[in-house]
Amino acid sequence: MIVEVYRNLHTGSWSIRDSKTGLVVDHAEQVCLAGAKLVVQPAGRAKVLREQRKNVHAFIKGERVPVVAGPHHPDRQVSYNPYKCGSFVLKATGEPITEADSVTLTAGGHAYIS
Repeated sequence: MIVEVYRNLHTGSWSIRDSKTGLVVDHAEQVCLAGAKLVVQPAGRAKVLREQRKNVHAFIKGERVPVVAGPHHPDRQVSYNPYKCGSFVLKATGEPITEADSVTLTAGGHAYIS
């Protein structure tokens, strides 16, 4: 199943929604996605900038696969801040990133690509 995953700021977990229906189907502390696309919706970001209030407009889309445990390399950490950039970026370099073979979303709220 292709899903869209975003950080739920109220619960601290990851919200997982079906990309076809747009309905939240699960919440999880950790999630792994294969064939990932890192999506920022420009109109939603513009609304955040205009209202100075966060909304769900950025997510990672891909096929949910079993969580892979193990250390994650800090150079592969991805972040998104709507006030700084219009895309997800590699945290170490600031390089924009729009897709990855896989993404691991951790219990600490971090995302790592591989």
